Amino acid sequence: MSAVLQGQPLRRAMTVRDLDAVLTIEQRAYSFPWSRGNFTDSLAAGYLAELWSLDDAVLGYLVAMPGVDELHLLNITVAPEHQGCGHGRLMMAALQAHARRTGAAALWLEVRESNHRARALYRGLGYAEVGLRRGYYPAAVRREDAVVMRLTLAAPPPGA
Repeated sequence: MSAVLQGQPLRRAMTVRDLDAVLTIEQRAYSFPWSRGNFTDSLAAGYLAELWSLDDAVLGYLVAMPGVDELHLLNITVAPEHQGCGHGRLMMAALQAHARRTGAAALWLEVRESNHRARALYRGLGYAEVGLRRGYYPAAVRREDAVVMRLTLAAPPPGA
């Protein structure tokens, strides 16, 4: 049985003021978390950065870098206590809608080869595994490979 998404999460642009809460989640969610500098640089560069919350609790966030005719997901994180409730799927759907609205032809991402749960989510959303980046992620013993995934987006209908 899958968990049911309760309530309607609010999403808004992430700001520097959010970084303490974001970093708390980041450090709980990952063995090798992004640094404050990674988030600060992304905000300064004008990347898409969204914070998702429900009843004043931060559920998660995402950061994506626009490119020529594409959008590259750099970080998507759901707070550990809110995982398995459909928030990641909802965030990915919103990212795909944003990409379509802005005319992106594809969405790209990398995911740890060992992150079977995320890979299954992405495959279920239509992403294809298209490559491997050797030694991309830090790991406890050796660096871990990243699976490169792509979602090809249909062109929006004229006037959309």
